[in-house]
Amino acid sequence: MSSVPSPRPGSVPPHTPVTAAFEHDGCWVVQARGDLDSDTVDPLFIAMWEAAAGYDVVVLDATAVTFADSSFLSLLIQAHQQTRLRIAAPGPALRRLLSTAGVDHLLERYVTLEEALAAPH
Repeated sequence: MSSVPSPRPGSVPPHTPVTAAFEHDGCWVVQARGDLDSDTVDPLFIAMWEAAAGYDVVVLDATAVTFADSSFLSLLIQAHQQTRLRIAAPGPALRRLLSTAGVDHLLERYVTLEEALAAPH
């Protein structure tokens, strides 16, 4: 099992939905947190857009995402169209959103961040 690097302290501003962003074995990892809706999703949108521009595989660690609405769903679909998106550790609310929208079969989901990182490129 590969070890996931820890983000540098202070590398992410406080009160942002993006807690860390880093390269791991050819993938770009973006860790998100909190409620992601039209009022809060912009920093995550920018982080994902930049990641998709530079990496063939982008992993979104959704472990700490507590709520997501259609703004976040739109972001996921756009990222999926730009790169190979892997969603790691989506909670029940996010899984329900993906299922209700009918994109759960389209987007790659993994139980843990480690599984998402270990999947073949």
